[in-house]
Amino acid sequence: MNTTTSSKTRKRAYNQTARAEAAEATATRIVEVFHHLLMTEWYDSVSLDHVAKAAGVTVPTVLRRFGSKEGLLVAVRDKMQIETDARRRVTPGDVEAAIEVIISDYEESGDIMLRILAQEDRLPALKELADFGRVQHRRWISETFSPQLSVMKPAARELAIDSLMTALDIYVWKVLRCDRGRSRKEVSQVMGQFVKSILAGQ
Repeated sequence: MNTTTSSKTRKRAYNQTARAEAAEATATRIVEVFHHLLMTEWYDSVSLDHVAKAAGVTVPTVLRRFGSKEGLLVAVRDKMQIETDARRRVTPGDVEAAIEVIISDYEESGDIMLRILAQEDRLPALKELADFGRVQHRRWISETFSPQLSVMKPAARELAIDSLMTALDIYVWKVLRCDRGRSRKEVSQVMGQFVKSILAGQ
């Protein structure tokens, strides 16, 4: 290969890499825009045209990358799950830390989560998203409290997991924090009492 051919090959590879990086940056921006819109608006009122304009692209660009509005929602779901996993990271068995991280998660993402739950009965795409969230919530509980749960008999363990899901549900946070105006510390105390009682078998 001569010098000219080698130079052209390197330039072509560089251009391909630059285009790929630009396309990925555009996709990330589209997902972030849609995620932001869902925090304040109803899913069925957010059009792809609205998303495209806010992201500075065209609707065909959105469709080429995500296929449909539902495909874009899946991308937002994956983004939210990564962020949720990061916020909820905790040493298994540490009850106090678990309470704090899940409250932090609700403080950060509670509004969009409640908005999704409010629409799931009439929008299949959001029902799928809500069900996915419930599965991930159960997984987190099973892993986070695994030291305490592992010593229980199977039936008692399953009941305890269901009870922990209830005690740490977003609606418990909503009632205490949003509806009753309780402080974060007070919410932590209530949830902590629930969790400790469940794990103690009371």
